[in-house]
Amino acid sequence: MKVAIAGAGLIGHTIAHMLRESGDYEVAAFDRDAKALEPLAAQGIPTARVDSGDAAALRGALDGYDVLVNALPYYLAVNVASAAKGAGVHYFDLTEDVRATHAIRALAEGADHAFMPQCGLAPGFIGIAAHALASRFTEIRDVKMRVGALPQFPTNALKYNLTWSVDGLINEYCQPCEAIREGRTQWVQPLEGLEHFSLDGVEYEAFNTSGGLGTLCETLSGKVESLDYKSVRYPGHRALMQFLLEDLRLSSDRDTLKSIMRRSVPATEQDVVLIFMTVTGMRNGQLVQEVFTRKIFAKTVCGVPMSAIQITTAGAMCAVLDLFREKHLPQAGFVRQEQVQLQQFLANRFGQVYEGATLDSRAKVPA
Repeated sequence: MKVAIAGAGLIGHTIAHMLRESGDYEVAAFDRDAKALEPLAAQGIPTARVDSGDAAALRGALDGYDVLVNALPYYLAVNVASAAKGAGVHYFDLTEDVRATHAIRALAEGADHAFMPQCGLAPGFIGIAAHALASRFTEIRDVKMRVGALPQFPTNALKYNLTWSVDGLINEYCQPCEAIREGRTQWVQPLEGLEHFSLDGVEYEAFNTSGGLGTLCETLSGKVESLDYKSVRYPGHRALMQFLLEDLRLSSDRDTLKSIMRRSVPATEQDVVLIFMTVTGMRNGQLVQEVFTRKIFAKTVCGVPMSAIQITTAGAMCAVLDLFREKHLPQAGFVRQEQVQLQQFLANRFGQVYEGATLDSRAKVPA
């Protein structure tokens, strides 16, 4: 399968490396920044300078490819998906943006190729796991999904380091959030719904952020009383972000906020991804609760040191792409994350990173 990856940033680079190392994919990377392409070219991965903001140029560059994987910022998603449709290739992305996903779904109507957005950690894997847990209940009361990409060693006042896209981070802090309350789908405000919990002796806070639910509200509509998604941070982070976004009114001046974050908050590769999910409901006439937790740390994958957010985001994308290649997923139209079977995902060579396994680049899955 020939795969073009739009975006040669950290996650795009990781996806290209993981797919190429499997031996079952021909991979090329597109980016308008020649410097971003240099590390991939040095690894022997074909590259091309393509401005993904130019749909016609991107559509032309996709000639001969089977799949386009979009690893670009959320605000380019619709444009890139439109180019994929025009080129007649399958489309996968990592966007957390709700409006972009709705637009991509409209593009997928009647298409003879697959369109599968939200293929990362959250949205992405978290929806696969939540749907699997919820399906074990005859009556679902509550589904609570909590995810955080955190520094292992927080040292600043925010108790946070940059582990992924600043654009995506700010977007999920500013946009309205979907939730189900008392059986009705509604919008709730970001940074609200503050709660505290502890896990393995460490204290955390969690609060509403946008996009993590993917399409789960629609899938579980009428089947669940309460459903929500919150980002996990160390205590105190939310209050400082609220000061920046609301008191200093930087939610309406995102360019300034992004500049401040990039200049003042260092990145780290020593991170941990925390997943903490509970589903409560009725089974065999009894009220029961199931808990799903994971802690995934930075480690070496495919011979390369990777951060936890690299591992989980790129691993999820590669896993669903692998399952698609093996015909375990619909081959046309809009594909939801909930259509992925959790056990198939975790058994997949890429999905095994969520079980703590180190990806063996020599392991092959029959085409």
